[in-house]
Amino acid sequence: MTFWDHLDELRSVLLKSLAAWLVCAIGSFFAKDILFAWIFAPASPDFVLYRALCRLAEITGWRLLCPGEMQVKFLNTELTAQFMTHVEVSLWAGFIVAMPIVVYWLYGFVAPALYEKEKRYCSTLVICATALFLLGVVLDYFLIFPLSFRFLSGYQVTELVHNQISLSSYISLFFVLALLMGLLFEVPVITWFLSKMGIINAGHLRKGRKYVFVAILILAAAITPTGDPFTLLLVTLPIYGLYEMSIKIIEPEQLTASAKKMQNDLCK
Repeated sequence: MTFWDHLDELRSVLLKSLAAWLVCAIGSFFAKDILFAWIFAPASPDFVLYRALCRLAEITGWRLLCPGEMQVKFLNTELTAQFMTHVEVSLWAGFIVAMPIVVYWLYGFVAPALYEKEKRYCSTLVICATALFLLGVVLDYFLIFPLSFRFLSGYQVTELVHNQISLSSYISLFFVLALLMGLLFEVPVITWFLSKMGIINAGHLRKGRKYVFVAILILAAAITPTGDPFTLLLVTLPIYGLYEMSIKIIEPEQLTASAKKMQNDLCK
């Protein structure tokens, strides 16, 4: 194919991807009740995490684990804010739903230019990166965002100031934390890339364990400001587990590469 043929093919893929995104966004727009019930579920005292923590508090006798009742009032002061929020959330939801289709089409465009070994690497990498991103979003939805929202919505500098949460601030925090956790769970993929480029190796990661653990503790304390050790542990362990997973992923490949290099040196 000529350059212009490739360009036409890419244009076709991008147009199909845009059409899939718009179709999914329109579907999300008309599924407003389901979509916003899911988004505002962490603001309900009956959310699954709060019920699980209260049950755990009953079993262990540690009453501080149970968040108890909460009264949250949402405020909207702009005439068009609710409609524009509906549109914005529908676009985000449409993008998430359409993402697997878009990635599949983009991979189909690139795949003919790859060797068989590169195709295997690429397909595995895409699947792992997508799965890790979704895992980070799920962890945020069921653990990190509810705990952060619960703490921040009930925090008061003085009893004279009452919290009324604006719609835009809730939606912003919801999507920012989801995106942050999704990207954070891409650490194994990023370390794999860096190891392939020769920038880092398993030895570097092992030496930096204690510093990374302290950094993760600080990050966990920042994104879940509830203050209790149990919550801090719940957030810290999965993130640190990703760091250990990164070491396990790149270590065998580097050992194989070292063995091949030694074999080539011996042959010479």
